[in-house]
Amino acid sequence: MPVWIGFLRAVNVGKRQVRMASLRTLLEAEGYEEVETHIQSGNLKVRSGVRSAAKVEADLRRAISDEFGFDVPVVVRTPAQLRSLVDEAEALDSPIAADAKRYVTFMTGDLDPDGVTALHEWKVATEGARVVGNDIVLFLSDGVQGSKLTNARIEKLTGAVGTARNISVVRALADKWGD
Repeated sequence: MPVWIGFLRAVNVGKRQVRMASLRTLLEAEGYEEVETHIQSGNLKVRSGVRSAAKVEADLRRAISDEFGFDVPVVVRTPAQLRSLVDEAEALDSPIAADAKRYVTFMTGDLDPDGVTALHEWKVATEGARVVGNDIVLFLSDGVQGSKLTNARIEKLTGAVGTARNISVVRALADKWGD
């Protein structure tokens, strides 16, 4: 059975609370096996007989949204995809300052090619982006708080839903759950 690494969007911020113990219990009741979570920001690993990423994303989204009472988009990757992504993200040359902080925005579905071009041509001195597969590596010299390259802007450009993690968390997940 395939293993899926899931990234929940916008949980444990404000009133959008999802306790990881409750999430594990829910997903086990939904038939997922070997359910694990990592920190409180909505990172999980499950084993499922379903072989389609889109179907797993939709099923997790339905179950979690129904249980917790608000919409929770979910992006999934295989362990091999996660390992490959973090290796590529860390190997990229920064389009801005060499010491810029790196983040990965995991995206659902295919990205609009014009949006990909716009991200690669982004013209803010303290911000840059590179697309790796269907995910986006962000380079932010001034951090996330004041960034103009927000998740909402990325979603508008690409036509896909995304959720971001800093590269340290992505590396920890790849080390913990990657092939």
